[in-house]
Amino acid sequence: MPYYLTKAPYWITRFGEIGIVLPIAMALTLWMLLSARSVRPVLGWVMALGLAVLVTTLSKIAFIGWGIGIPALDFTGFSGHAMFAAAIYPVLAYTLAAQWTPSRSATALVTLGGYALALLIAWSRVHIQVHSVSEVVAGFALGAAASGWSIWHMGGVPARPRSVRLRWALVGLVCWLTVMPLHAAPSRSHDIVTRIALELADRTQPFRRVDLHGYALPQT
Repeated sequence: MPYYLTKAPYWITRFGEIGIVLPIAMALTLWMLLSARSVRPVLGWVMALGLAVLVTTLSKIAFIGWGIGIPALDFTGFSGHAMFAAAIYPVLAYTLAAQWTPSRSATALVTLGGYALALLIAWSRVHIQVHSVSEVVAGFALGAAASGWSIWHMGGVPARPRSVRLRWALVGLVCWLTVMPLHAAPSRSHDIVTRIALELADRTQPFRRVDLHGYALPQT
């Protein structure tokens, strides 16, 4: 298999890293505030994303600190990459499409493209053996619920900003998105969550996936 194909999942998975998606979410929120006629859709978006992040983080802390998981499903917590991807990219795609086409069907098609990208990122987490299928499905479902609720709460196609510069700023955000995974430093968010979990649980070692199933991996 060509080298670039073997490395593709590792490149794709970076699109779900918090160090890349969180700045995108912040920039998108600022853009919404500058262009929206009402602050309510923006608050709905922020609250939905915040709730999804909270649930994901708590699930990780519960396992790392106390070993709370579901052995039958090989579940140790929601996949953060899958959650962030499904929560942010569809909203970005929806907002971008709505600025350049009056067609609701076209906007819906582009929004589905955002979900397709999120699915690809979710698949990459399983492919590189970082998460189980159940963790990725749960993370994607949580993020999709957040983005779906946010898009519905926007109440139709977002209003186009009066300033043409704002519309092109959104395009610039998308261009930045395509470049960031090539240059951004790897995210250390999992290390931060691990330290928090160990402090709260008063442990020196985190629970691992092998602990969930009650066996040790064979020595190699």
